[in-house]
Amino acid sequence: MPDPRFLFVRLGSLGDIVHTFPAVAALRDTFPAAQITWLTHPRWESLVAASNLATEVWAADTRSVKSLREIIRRIRAANFTTAIDYQGLWKSAALPLFGGIAMRIGFSSETIREWGVPILYTDRVRCITRHIAEQNGELSQRAGSTKTVARFELRIGRQENDAVCLFLKENTIERYVLLSPGGGWRSKCWPPNRFGLLCQRIRHALNLRCVVNCGPGEEDLVQAVRSASGSAEPIAHSGSMENLMAIAHDAVCIVGADTGPLHLAVALGTPSVSIYGPTDPKRNGPFPNVDPKKPQRNLANIVLRAPDAVRNHGRIDETDPSILQISVEQVFASVKALVEAAT
Repeated sequence: MPDPRFLFVRLGSLGDIVHTFPAVAALRDTFPAAQITWLTHPRWESLVAASNLATEVWAADTRSVKSLREIIRRIRAANFTTAIDYQGLWKSAALPLFGGIAMRIGFSSETIREWGVPILYTDRVRCITRHIAEQNGELSQRAGSTKTVARFELRIGRQENDAVCLFLKENTIERYVLLSPGGGWRSKCWPPNRFGLLCQRIRHALNLRCVVNCGPGEEDLVQAVRSASGSAEPIAHSGSMENLMAIAHDAVCIVGADTGPLHLAVALGTPSVSIYGPTDPKRNGPFPNVDPKKPQRNLANIVLRAPDAVRNHGRIDETDPSILQISVEQVFASVKALVEAAT
């Protein structure tokens, strides 16, 4: 029997792609010689390529008619045997359909967010697991994987690693805590002034500097963190996806909410303190990519969430009240525990 030819659709975003890697790794382990083409947004092309799980990475901008026409033409010409839509949206489910792929696997209506999408699939999976990484793995199992998830490795280029080393040297930083104050929606983000106060505690009590990740459009958050940090002197860092991978990998730990940089750091084996509120860590929490050579480092993921927090994916600008219940002292105590464990 010839090896299958898979098309995987996961267009974005950062954290969601990271939570798809274990499921794709499971299929790659099952079918090591299979043709795997991963379709994503141009912004995430280098991230997907860094996983070394796909034979090819294709990029498509779903807001461009020209790009969609081109990608559908390529899908039709590739003769894929199976498509898996890990995204679960109309725009992602339609591409394998218009591309003429006979077997199209996706989530059932009990799991999916957009109403009606499952009608575009030939195989609809009703998930029994709770975490999204394992739910993605159930789609992989429907395609023939012998397991739901598997370990993967993200490659960091020498050039990007050297650039981060130079950045740290120029700022006289050796060991550091990485802070990620931003997020896709502000309601799930811990207030920037608290990140600033955390910087003070880390600098004066642990003698460590903080590096603040600055994503696109997050300059105001970073400035607010620095304003509240007093003499702690946190350093802002922005750059390419490869640069973010390098600086996340070498951090003592990362602190953030349910955001892409935090999930990326966890996938790289970096210990984490994650602050949750309107999103449920049982579904979207850190998913360790356990390295057998460094098991303790990979399992050091502390999740903080108020007991009365309620899941709410309403994308509003006001901070969710449950997030405000997580104090600076709680977060600092967790960071301190991870730092001491690493020494």
